[in-house]
Amino acid sequence: MSAGDDILLRVEGRVGHATLNRPKALNALSYDMAMALERALDDWRDDPAVDMVLIDAEGEKAFCAGGDINALYSTGKTGNFDYARTFWADEYRLNAKIAAFPKPYVALMDGIVMGGGVGVSAHGSHRIVTEKTMLAMPECGIGLIPDVGGTWLLAHAPGRIGEYLGLTGARIGAADAMYAGFADTFVPSDKLDALKARLLATGDVSCITEFAAQPPAGDLANIANEIETAFSGSSIPEIADALGDMDAEWAGKAAKAIDRGSPISLACTLEMVRAARDDRSVADSLKREYRFVSRCMEHGDFLEGVRAAIIDKDRNPVFAGASKEVPAERVAQMLAPPPGGDIEIPV
Repeated sequence: MSAGDDILLRVEGRVGHATLNRPKALNALSYDMAMALERALDDWRDDPAVDMVLIDAEGEKAFCAGGDINALYSTGKTGNFDYARTFWADEYRLNAKIAAFPKPYVALMDGIVMGGGVGVSAHGSHRIVTEKTMLAMPECGIGLIPDVGGTWLLAHAPGRIGEYLGLTGARIGAADAMYAGFADTFVPSDKLDALKARLLATGDVSCITEFAAQPPAGDLANIANEIETAFSGSSIPEIADALGDMDAEWAGKAAKAIDRGSPISLACTLEMVRAARDDRSVADSLKREYRFVSRCMEHGDFLEGVRAAIIDKDRNPVFAGASKEVPAERVAQMLAPPPGGDIEIPV
């Protein structure tokens, strides 16, 4: 199988240009697309004729709505867990490679940015959002965790914003993405073509500031203190109770999202975001994320979560356990080193 036309990779001027090209699938990232991007990055990193990398996407709806979940589900349902483990391990190495890339890496995060889309954009050196950006890490709702280095990004958001975004999968726009540390610069979408043309003509990222503007107002800064109060709890039940005591629309939505999430995913996400605050680099967080995902089909809620959300679309998953009953030892089991040891991620 080949990525083919699903990702367009070329050198234009002094720019390595990658374009996600599955607009009908909201540019969902397949394994072959990820590996093709990694090979291109290796080439461009060592090519003195390439000064920077630009990644964008075709279509008006999405930059990238996540990984190719259907392929993971179809193989997992047959009892083949190795495909997914290989997918995640190799994808995580790509995420770390982007975070450590020695040349400017510019991501045009226009439209929907979720899951795997975060992994190929938010670790870059120059992350650009528009008024069309809708970013979220909704993985707890399908029995996963905010992976692709998501726990690292969430851990470095202000206060307890990371716990809030990771546990609820709340959707945020440009200003909030910048506030939370997922993006750097707002550029109006009608200026993106001109910015792209300038970058491709010059290979000089300093021109980005000429196109930057103030984003439409966000919400996170205004509720940051309330989020701090609610999400400082030591467990999911404590957080849920604190949200229930609040008379605010955002808190009600957050409580409902947590109630719908996979209990083991929620408990592990809380543990992982907090642990990531002490990590030395995104590679440490990715290794911990792999511990969870390597088990999530066999011992977690991933297959049931994907069935309910994407396959059958009944939105009624039957998750194991209850959100108030996840023993600490169960979390420890999911986050223990996998058989064969942790994955290797060069840093």
